[in-house]
This record gives sequence, C-alpha cells and structure tokens, in this order.
Amino acid sequence: MWGFVVVQHVLVAPDKFKGSLTAAEVASRVSAGLGVPTVELPVADGGDGTVEAAVAGGFTRVTIEVTGPTGERIPASYAWQPGSADAVVELAEASGLRRLPGGLQPLTATSHGTGELIADALRRGARRVVLGLGGSACTDGGAGMAQALGARLLDAEGGDLPPGGAALRSLDRIDMSGFVDIAGVEFVVASDVDNPLLGPHGAAAVYGPQKGATPEDVKTLEAGLSRLAAVATATHGLMGAVEHDDVPRAMGVAGAPGAGAAGGVGFAALAFLHAEIRPGIDYLLDLLGFGEQVEGARLVITGEGSLDEQSLRGKAPIGVAQAAAKAGVPVVAVCGRRTLTDAELKAAGIEAAYALTDLEPDPARCMAEAGPLLERLAARLASVHLAGA
Repeated sequence: MWGFVVVQHVLVAPDKFKGSLTAAEVASRVSAGLGVPTVELPVADGGDGTVEAAVAGGFTRVTIEVTGPTGERIPASYAWQPGSADAVVELAEASGLRRLPGGLQPLTATSHGTGELIADALRRGARRVVLGLGGSACTDGGAGMAQALGARLLDAEGGDLPPGGAALRSLDRIDMSGFVDIAGVEFVVASDVDNPLLGPHGAAAVYGPQKGATPEDVKTLEAGLSRLAAVATATHGLMGAVEHDDVPRAMGVAGAPGAGAAGGVGFAALAFLHAEIRPGIDYLLDLLGFGEQVEGARLVITGEGSLDEQSLRGKAPIGVAQAAAKAGVPVVAVCGRRTLTDAELKAAGIEAAYALTDLEPDPARCMAEAGPLLERLAARLASVHLAGA
C-alpha cells in the first residue's frame, strides 16, 4: 500500500507592526521566511488596521470622502462584504489621530466622519456594522457621529451645536426625528476599552491628555460629556441618572464598560445605535474565520510591534493565542520588541516570542528594515519549531 504524508500548514495571524508594516505585510514576510505551507490571516483588535485586516480576509474596500476630525474633507475607507451584508468601520480611518493635519485639537475634534462611513454602509444595505474603536482624535461623546446619522444636537435657542466636546456644554435637547433608519441592523462595537464615559476613569480624564487636553480642557470636556449623557438620559429613556447635585456620576449607559471608548463614541453607539460592545479581537477573529483556518494547523504564529504589558490587556496576539488554545494548536509570536518575560508569555498561551531586536539592537534600524529582518526572524523560528517540516 502506498503511503502519503499530510503536510500541515502554519497559520500566520499577526497584527500590524505600527509605524513599519501592516498586518498583511507582516504575514507575508513571515510566510516568506518560513519555507513551509502557510495560510495568512492578518488580524486586528478594533484599532488602527482593522479595515486592512478585513480586506485581507476577503472583504471589499469602499472608499468615500468624509469629514475629518478638524472639518477638512478626506478620503476614508471601510470594509464591505456583499454576501453577508457585513460592514467593518474603523473610527481611526475617518476620525483618528493620524488624520490631524495641523496638530491636536482636543476641544473641537469631531467623530462626524465615522458617522458618514456608517451612513454609507447603511445605504448599501448593511445588516451588521462592526465599529472598531481606537486611535481616536476626538472627545465628543460620539456627537459628531450621531449628527452625521441625522441627529440634531441643539442649544437653548434651537441652533445646531458646532463640532467638538467643548460645545456639548451648551446642549439643550436632541432631535432624533431625522435619524437614519436602523431597524433590523445589528451594531457591534469591537473594543477592549472598559472605561465609562465620565469620572476619573472616563473618556476625558484618561484619554483627553493623550489628545492634547490640558487639565482645564479635561474639565471642559468632562462637563460637555456629562451634559450629553444627562440630556440623552432625559430625552431617550436611558437608564440611570448622570447628574446629581451638579456632580457627574457615571451611571446607566454612561457607566457601562466601554462607554468611554474613543472619546465617548462608545456611549453614542450604545445610546443611539443600541450597539453591543464585544472584545475586539475575539469578534474580529470570528468575523475573519479564524476557527476554520486554524483547523489542521501545526502551529500558529501571531505578533505585533511591541509585546508588552499592554498586550496582556486583550490585544490581538493574546486573543489569537486564546483562540488557538481552544483548537489545541501551539502558538509562537514575532514582534519588533518585547518586554514580557517567558513566564508571562507562557501564562498568556504563547510558547516563545522572537523580536527584531534579537537580530538588530538599534530600534531605528528595526523600524526601517522591518521586512527583511522579519524574514530572517521567521527562518530562525522555523529552525526551532518546524524542524523536519
């Protein structure tokens, strides 16, 4: 009887190396260096690169012109899958820090462009919209997103509020009569941020300074977000009070884990889109078909630019490791640099990690030559974990 050998594939499922390689480029370079059959499945956790990962996974890129965070018109993309009518919208594409042309504008930056991407997907017939939150330039509580979808945020004189979180202090009422029809549409927020909207762990206090907010700006933004939550609670039947004795309290929808994501866009998604917040990497792995792709794999290779403490808080490599563990497939990682110990990696389900800095100690050269270095690193990894493949 003739025998035959089944060569099991290696599933290459990395996130991006921020500032040097997209997730798809990382996957391609790793595959080139391994010298064995591979399946490439670039991944993301809802932040920068989510649309790229979805497109690499078979979605179609749709590019339209939208409003950037400071009001300029910019091209931005989302991912679309006609068969399932799924759309993947990445906030960073339209309203991200990388879209700021002239520096940070914490008080006036808007999420309007993100709403325009969602509106376009709905016009195409989307039945499920996955909203990836991360890399936001704004702290407007998702007000701009809501306005782009047809909500009117009005002051006491009936005028429309200008963009930004600071303007929300003047909010008197919200008119939803012109809001886009979302009946029958499922909205999912893919995010690993568990901050509430308000308070010391809220959107303004924690993330405002990262977007250029001074301590005084943080107070202004907190007041604006508090007012948005109060008006939404009073006029839209949301659970829980958010103001009492002039002290903002993160209760009800405003206090939900993730309401503070992306400068409060999480709150607007919960309040106006009736979205469900799910761990970003878990949901996107399901959307990209990780479970099917890992079947029959002998090894999974994941990674990101920096394997560090932040990685342990639900970043893509940890999500990949957990999903691979369910399938009984071992996992190793590649990265630009690592600060996690071997014990920490093993506790997270990663057998070993290989860093570009193992080959080139100069971080600048690692960034500039990430592609070739990654191929060399993959060859080293293969000699240890794929011997005899």
